[in-house]
Amino acid sequence: MTGTGISCMICKTDPSAGANRNRMTDETMNHGGDADSMSDLLSQQEYSFEQPKRGDTRVGTVVWMGPNEIVVDIGVKREGIINSRDLERLSPEELAEISVGSEIPVYIVKPEDQDGNLVVSIYLAQIEMAWEEAKQYLDDRKIYETKVSGFNKGGLVAPFGNLRGFVPASQVVGLPRRLSEEDRIERLSEQVERDIVVQVIEVDRRRKRLVMSEVAAQRQWREQRRRELIDTLAEGQVVHGAVRSLANFGAFVDLGGVDGLVHISELSWQPVRHPSQVVRVGEEVDVYVLNLDREQGKIGLSIRRLLPDPWTVIDDEYAVGQRVSGVITNIVDFGAFVRLENGVEGLVHVSELSEADVGHPSEIVRRGQRCLLEIIKIDPDRRRIGLSLRRVPPHEQEPEFYQGVEEPEPEVVEAEMATEQVEEPEPAVVEAEMATEQVEEPEPAVVEAETATPAPEVPEIAGPELPLSTSE
Repeated sequence: MTGTGISCMICKTDPSAGANRNRMTDETMNHGGDADSMSDLLSQQEYSFEQPKRGDTRVGTVVWMGPNEIVVDIGVKREGIINSRDLERLSPEELAEISVGSEIPVYIVKPEDQDGNLVVSIYLAQIEMAWEEAKQYLDDRKIYETKVSGFNKGGLVAPFGNLRGFVPASQVVGLPRRLSEEDRIERLSEQVERDIVVQVIEVDRRRKRLVMSEVAAQRQWREQRRRELIDTLAEGQVVHGAVRSLANFGAFVDLGGVDGLVHISELSWQPVRHPSQVVRVGEEVDVYVLNLDREQGKIGLSIRRLLPDPWTVIDDEYAVGQRVSGVITNIVDFGAFVRLENGVEGLVHVSELSEADVGHPSEIVRRGQRCLLEIIKIDPDRRRIGLSLRRVPPHEQEPEFYQGVEEPEPEVVEAEMATEQVEEPEPAVVEAEMATEQVEEPEPAVVEAETATPAPEVPEIAGPELPLSTSE
């Protein structure tokens, strides 16, 4: 459509255009046809606006719509033309939102073509705005939700507005790094059409590079979720979660996007050598919120606090003079510690091991032996129970006692560590009740507390080139 045709159509849409034009002519004649006066008059009206330059983005008002083009007023003497090729790049939904009177951003493709028309583009304006938005997302470290639209051998392709962003394979969550190229491509192809949350990590408008990361987005999302969740938690609260990973010092429990730590000492009332003895990855558990560090974003949890404390019912289960079976768990200079069937540990003082003189408890018992003992003292308040081996006649003793076979060490499961390197934290409010080698010897028949065992490249695909001519 030529410039003359457009002028006619605009006249039809604005009847006052002719009157204005006549008024301007009369005023010019009254000034004697002075060319300078005409220039002054024009400069006082619409021609006072800054002339558009290629690459500018302006807001235009739709004044006419045809089947193959749209005409917009951007505030200069000529209306801008959006051609059919540009309209074909828009989705049906985007076209349906445009009507006469709509204000839309347009990109100046050519200030003047061979026919004198001002050529503008909606699609390229959207591209420019998408680059600006991507830069804003990069600066603000915001996360963006999109869907994987394609892949190549280096990673995934996902749209960011009207741009195509690239997610390198190293930034895809759950994709093993040591894969053959064939296996990697197969894994990447399975990701197409998957909803994905990403964070913009590089924007290079000149080189048309838009790089995004799912790993960074997940880390940011988890951190944000952690802060939100911590604000809703309170110490003493019971919450539900799932065991996500195990480490030598405890179990990490996913509480819904954020992990808390159950220290190994808080897994059970009984001594635990490795968390795999109590829980397994994927197992759903109820946990007790032991402590919260809102500044550091750390959550201390406990499982044993939700279990019955065996010392609270010790008087109901045991009595002085009762014979009980137990396993030797630790040997020290002044005696041997024994774990009973309910999980509590008592002490057999060296003087209660044998009628004969004993130089060291290891002369009589060995770690892992099962034996029959007699209870000689119970002190629930101090969490102590005294045991005697010498008061049980040899013919009544457990058969395993004479075999002297140690219990096999539990198989140490390779720790399934969290994605980041984690140093062992301090136990969260742990009642240690330790009785290790450096413990003062108690008086005979005075029992120590339960003991814990010794601690163990990117393709340039982001956007199209700007056209150099109207036909591009």
